[in-house]
Amino acid sequence: MSFEPVHITFIFYLFIMIAIGLTTFRMTNTLSDYVLGGRRLNSWVTAFSASASDFSGWLLIGLPGAAYAAGMGQWSLWIALGLAIGAVINWQYVAKRLRLYTEFAGDSITLPQFLENRYRDQSHLLRVVSAAFILAFFLFYTASGLVAGAKLFQGTFDAGYHTALIIGAIIIVTYTFLGGFLAVSITDLIQGVLMAAALIFTAIYGLIEIGGFGELFNALGSISPSLIDASAATSYDQPKGILWESAGSIGLIGIISALAWGLGYFGQPHILARFMAIRSHKEVRKARLISVAFGLVVPLYGALIVGMLGIVTFNEPLADSEQVFIQLVQVVYHPWIAGILLAAVLAAIMSTVDSQLLVSSSALSEDFYRRYFRKHASEKELVWVGRFSVLFISLIALALAWNESNSVLDLVSYAWAGFGATFGPALLFSLFWRRTTRNGALVGLIVGGLTIFLWPLTGSALYEMVPGFVLSSIAIVVVSLLGRGPSQDMLDEYDEVAAQK
Repeated sequence: MSFEPVHITFIFYLFIMIAIGLTTFRMTNTLSDYVLGGRRLNSWVTAFSASASDFSGWLLIGLPGAAYAAGMGQWSLWIALGLAIGAVINWQYVAKRLRLYTEFAGDSITLPQFLENRYRDQSHLLRVVSAAFILAFFLFYTASGLVAGAKLFQGTFDAGYHTALIIGAIIIVTYTFLGGFLAVSITDLIQGVLMAAALIFTAIYGLIEIGGFGELFNALGSISPSLIDASAATSYDQPKGILWESAGSIGLIGIISALAWGLGYFGQPHILARFMAIRSHKEVRKARLISVAFGLVVPLYGALIVGMLGIVTFNEPLADSEQVFIQLVQVVYHPWIAGILLAAVLAAIMSTVDSQLLVSSSALSEDFYRRYFRKHASEKELVWVGRFSVLFISLIALALAWNESNSVLDLVSYAWAGFGATFGPALLFSLFWRRTTRNGALVGLIVGGLTIFLWPLTGSALYEMVPGFVLSSIAIVVVSLLGRGPSQDMLDEYDEVAAQK
């Protein structure tokens, strides 16, 4: 295969990412460095790192693909709205309190460790259950990123799926293995800017070419009225000859399910880790403004516009709707520009998979290895355990991603619900309800996690996030009120954190 400008640009970007991993390798000496970067991230790095680790490949592959297949209807518009609301609330209320509380509660560096310290859990059940759920759901989340990477290399280099999958996995694992949290967070700043720019420029360019929103909606409406109806359902399956056919209404359950994606923000360990790592709670406000303005609203709705532009751009409908952004930039832009924008897709994928690998790694090294096997392990030993945990988890995720029929959005949807329902209620009650007890938090974790696993058996169309989040919250309140209240030192610590400005 001859190398075109688009390939040269793309490969150059990969070398930059690996170089950052090698540089930060020398700056990683303790487990805190590897997992939280020593709590020394500034507001800009925190803001873009949180957004980049959040969105991943589904922002540039999954969400545009959903918009390409359904226009404004189905889930796409409502998912974007729910995510925007959830992210703003998370930054506004959770970020500062979590940064303070994790430092007060034994200088906790992982979410399971925070829950254990918060409730003085001498049995370590909270920590073990939390770490187990983190590993389970991150396997699906990491697999979604590897699938997205495979689709990117397929569309860019015309490679076979499994070859593309292995190449992408090697690149991501290499610099996560070397640099840990600092490598991930520094590259996330670059990647976050690239992602936002790619979507902004592609959306603006496409709208100018077509003549604005009015012409875009007119063109979509002429293909199928359901594409411009936010309450409509649309069917799309190009291999079966189904091209944007109206399929009735998504109904109230569909709207609630899509909006419920916003609840997931409160329980995502890889996003919460950014709040824990910022160097001071006083920088949270600035980071929030940066993240919401540049790393959230514009990319989300830019992704929807890009997907809808793809519908009216390609003469031949795409067999895989999740290839829309990849194919669009290669048609619209000069090859050198296309290479940069495709690098942004890889940036999105890398930014989340590396974060997920780190959180999973910390669960194995900090919450299992040090707790049960080597209580007095040195920091250097724990860093290397963390690094090899990254390799172990990557291999399992690679096996899950091996099936070529996997959908990025489907895998993300399941993992997102898992974390949101399992950890979201437990974290919110831990931060904002003084009366929460250890048993309440523990039962809430178990109820939320099991609901996600069991809800599909009911056959209900309601997104499992909704019943999982609600049932977990009820369990926390009921068990906390029925049992003995928190100890006095737990109440004093809560009051001290709440009094901080």
